[in-house]
Amino acid sequence: MANIVAIVGRPNVGKSTFFNRLVEKRQAIMDNMPGVTRDRHYGYAEWVGKYFTVIDTGGYVVGSEDKFESQIRRQVQLAVDEASAIIFMVDCKDGMTGFDKEFANIIRTSKKPVFIAANKADTTEKAMQANEFYELALDAEVFPISAENGSGTGELLDALVATFPSEGVEDPDAGIPKIAILGRPNVGKSSLLNALLGTERSIVTDEAGTTRDAIHSYYKMYGKNFILIDTAGVRKKGKVKDDIEFYSVLRSLRALEESDVCIVVIDAERGMESQDVNIISLAVRQGKGVVIMVNKWDLIEKDSKTSDKMKKEILEGLAPIDYLPIIFASVLEKQRIFQVMEKAVEVFENKTKKIPTAKLNDALLPEIAHYPPPAMKGKLIQIKYVTQINARFPSFAFFCNLPQYVQESYQRFLENKIRANFDFEGVPVRLIFRKK
Repeated sequence: MANIVAIVGRPNVGKSTFFNRLVEKRQAIMDNMPGVTRDRHYGYAEWVGKYFTVIDTGGYVVGSEDKFESQIRRQVQLAVDEASAIIFMVDCKDGMTGFDKEFANIIRTSKKPVFIAANKADTTEKAMQANEFYELALDAEVFPISAENGSGTGELLDALVATFPSEGVEDPDAGIPKIAILGRPNVGKSSLLNALLGTERSIVTDEAGTTRDAIHSYYKMYGKNFILIDTAGVRKKGKVKDDIEFYSVLRSLRALEESDVCIVVIDAERGMESQDVNIISLAVRQGKGVVIMVNKWDLIEKDSKTSDKMKKEILEGLAPIDYLPIIFASVLEKQRIFQVMEKAVEVFENKTKKIPTAKLNDALLPEIAHYPPPAMKGKLIQIKYVTQINARFPSFAFFCNLPQYVQESYQRFLENKIRANFDFEGVPVRLIFRKK
């Protein structure tokens, strides 16, 4: 079994703070307001040469007024089932509560190693108060800790890693392509993820802003592994109402940065809006592959020309970006959702493929000879040869006598010829002109 540790407990005991300490980055959103974390959130940690996966979970409660209560409990139960060890986090400051006792009964049925982390033990007096949690009768040692300043965490981790069957893998995600699902709030991003995986990976409601953290999931297609990243909806800066939403958007943008391909989901009923254009433009500027998915297509009254009309409107709004695939789909009806993934895989292959130099020159030099660069200041520009260079996305170096005089219109001509001869659908192409 893999080394997987679930951090569980009632709301606002410091689970996300401890998670961030273990993974050594501010990956999970932290706030004093209960219920910030909703979905399962994964990260990787290391202690004394042992590597393990950490799962941050939402606060487990029963009978609260939180509309997400039952779905959060479901996510916590899935994390407990998946884990090889459990850190049950409680609060020294508040002492033992009815929620702690109730959740202890759930954990008792798991038959897995349990470690009680009595958090907020910032003083000797509070550390002594941690002993009351032995009353939970979980056959588990209680470790007084402070997730905020790190005191006491070493003893807890020493005991935890002693239960691992192996040293684990340093970074299980290394080399695996990442596909981020992006868009405005409430366009169906989490529903798409759940439909693709066939499981309740992300909580889905009609309320905008349900997803807060960036949710990573493994996905396999054509015998290859991928990581799907569900993100919070990205709204205009002026419409972000609170700190939690601000950090949610920040994590969505970070997910865009770490991804290879972005599936940008657009609401068919609302059409493409300015924020959709902003998300796509940002992805293109950062050299990401992009697939546009028009969701809720089942709700549109249409004829044979409707899709062509909307496609034209989208491309006009994105001009001069005209190389992105557009797929009309419905997550609710499961129409063409796997076609979206197939296209995302194709775009990733386009983004990472290398064209041999000989093949490039055989295709492009005759085109250049037929339509050479316009002369500038009475000087002829001669392009000698072209080669693809190593970069994060397809980049081509053209060697010529006067690189500074190659006009932008002629650069677009060359890019179009590259796209016509070699399939780079969904991927930005960069041209560099160098002195020969």
